[in-house]
Amino acid sequence: MYFRWTAPLSARHYARVSFFLTLLACWLAGTPSWAASVERVEVKHDRIVVKFDAAVVDASMFMLAGPNRIALDITGATPGGRTDAGGPIRAVRQAARGEQGARVVFDLSQPAIVTEGSFASDGRELTLELRTVDDASFARAAAEGRMSFLPPFSNFTAAAAPRRYELSIPVPKPSKTMLLPTVYGDDSRPLVVIDAGHGGVDPGAISPDSGLREKDVTLRIARAIRDELLRSGRVRVALTRDDDRFLILQERYGIARKLKANLFISIHCDSVGAGLASGASVYTLSEVASDKESARLAARENKADIISGVNLGDTTTDISSILIDLTQRETMNSSASFARLLGREAQPLIPVKANFHRMASLVVLKAPDMPSILFETGYISNPSDAAFIDSPDGRKRIAQSVRRAVEVHFARRLASN
Repeated sequence: MYFRWTAPLSARHYARVSFFLTLLACWLAGTPSWAASVERVEVKHDRIVVKFDAAVVDASMFMLAGPNRIALDITGATPGGRTDAGGPIRAVRQAARGEQGARVVFDLSQPAIVTEGSFASDGRELTLELRTVDDASFARAAAEGRMSFLPPFSNFTAAAAPRRYELSIPVPKPSKTMLLPTVYGDDSRPLVVIDAGHGGVDPGAISPDSGLREKDVTLRIARAIRDELLRSGRVRVALTRDDDRFLILQERYGIARKLKANLFISIHCDSVGAGLASGASVYTLSEVASDKESARLAARENKADIISGVNLGDTTTDISSILIDLTQRETMNSSASFARLLGREAQPLIPVKANFHRMASLVVLKAPDMPSILFETGYISNPSDAAFIDSPDGRKRIAQSVRRAVEVHFARRLASN
């Protein structure tokens, strides 16, 4: 005997069910999760290529001595997939890091360091450039700490919500004549150049809740820092931009170098597509990440650059490389010292990340003869952070942190001289 418990389903019912399932699938696809997994790890003599089956959030790397290893932490991924060893790497191991993602450890058969790292445009492939070194160089690199790598920003928001539209705007060419900004303060004082990140056609990160744009927030913070520093009377100050204009990265530190700045501070806001990450952090240039820049500067056809008062135009490539390397090492040490100072002074005033000081190969930090930092003042993707960093009180506290660190930094330099 055959029983039918329901009436025959109409086509309209099937359409409603299909529509509901489609919405559910879209919602699940947009829900933040650790959906990506390591698909394959390929090791060659001069690089490591890590492939994922979906875009990941970010990655960072550090080196460990005794035994020598390279550890790669990947946020937004689970371990898995095929691994190949080769070159200076004798074995590859993977493990989960709880809710934080995956860790891939590369056991070394000889000392080797990561000099550069970059994601593919889709955020699904990370390439780490390798270079074999001696034991002393590996020990120095291991002591530096983490090097961070970020995929293109568009991939952070892709997992959170589908794009509603795309807008293409031609980026203006950099001007051949660089217009230098106004310098405020007593001419006898050291010069601090404050760089408000992004601007013009480049809005930077955008808050998903309020639509707040990074370029606007950074400009307001930069002005607050300028005013706080000028009130102290201890330094001169200039802004790379004091309005909504676009500057390419080389122009930003180029302006500071033209002005012969003693310190360069680039202001930014952090952002992630999933989760509620919070707190300020600071980046300085990594020693291993700066090797390519040193080589590029030394090999330029037009070597008329002035590095710490030395004209390289009449020197050989080898001598130029040595001079640049010595200058850049001193500059990076000074940058790292200021970053630690800023962390100490900021901690009582603003929310900061536990690992406040980080190292990365960022173009805006690559001036070889000028201490430079990139200050991530907070997460514009976090409603609480965004409200704080764009409030009068938040800007005041950020500016006070910078002012205190600047005062100690130059007092120490004066004492050492």
